[in-house]
Amino acid sequence: MMFNGVEIMTPILLAALGGLFAEMAGVLNIALEGLILIGAFTGILVAAATGSLAVGMVAAAVAGGVLAGLLAWVTSRLKANIFIAGLAVNLLAAGMIPFLSTWMFGTKGVLRFPDLPRMPRLLVGVHTGLPLLDDLLFGHSVTVYLAWLTAVIAAVLLYRTPFGLRLRATGARAESAVVSGVNAVRYRSIAIVVSGVAAGLAGSTISLRLGVYLPNISAGRGWIALVAIYLGYRTPLGIVIAALLFGLTDSLAGAAQGFLNIPGTILLGLPYAITVIAMIFYSALRSTKPRRRRRRIDAHF
Repeated sequence: MMFNGVEIMTPILLAALGGLFAEMAGVLNIALEGLILIGAFTGILVAAATGSLAVGMVAAAVAGGVLAGLLAWVTSRLKANIFIAGLAVNLLAAGMIPFLSTWMFGTKGVLRFPDLPRMPRLLVGVHTGLPLLDDLLFGHSVTVYLAWLTAVIAAVLLYRTPFGLRLRATGARAESAVVSGVNAVRYRSIAIVVSGVAAGLAGSTISLRLGVYLPNISAGRGWIALVAIYLGYRTPLGIVIAALLFGLTDSLAGAAQGFLNIPGTILLGLPYAITVIAMIFYSALRSTKPRRRRRRIDAHF
């Protein structure tokens, strides 16, 4: 169960880390669901066409970034409402993919490519004497370790670089950031594009791991990623823990179907029930904490 939970958490973690950049810039990117969908579709198409999983993942990240760039443009230049534009992106992805699938393959449903390479695992031949530990540490697909590496990179960028400082200043005090010479619109646009790249990459990890594209393959992971951002207190480490919680819950729900006399629909809804409970817990915890004076960060520019 732990092994599957770590695999399942990977797309949630990647999408949530991307959404964290947008959140730090003061933007709630609710388009993560649609960006994951477009990444999953683009990733498997390009990987099947080129025979390379790496090229497919890069293409998925680019597709997510381009669609997120469109979102950033309509919100910054055309002054569109970010929430309405984000919902439009979700609807665009949900409607455009079946159209493209019908046009290219004559089907709106499952896309399977028999010659698609399988996702490699990191170090299958490593032995520590403990088989369970071998699988847990070294037996995962490479995308799992890519997600962990992304968490480290996100932490460094956000908290150890001038870019991260200015990005956080844009979200905390946009007026002060502008006075300090920071282009708040540009930083917010960059943050949205980063979230799109990460979400597109997250989508490719789903479809390429399964070796198939399915309708609604994101299965609400974009919304769960948004919850993981806040449940993880808007920190990379907290998001890793929150994503692992959701991954383990999903894995438990799948495993429990074999031995519990409970309708499968109830068990499959368990991760989403945990999502609602987590948000209620987070809101209650935030309301009971005393308000602390926000630290001034614009003085460091």
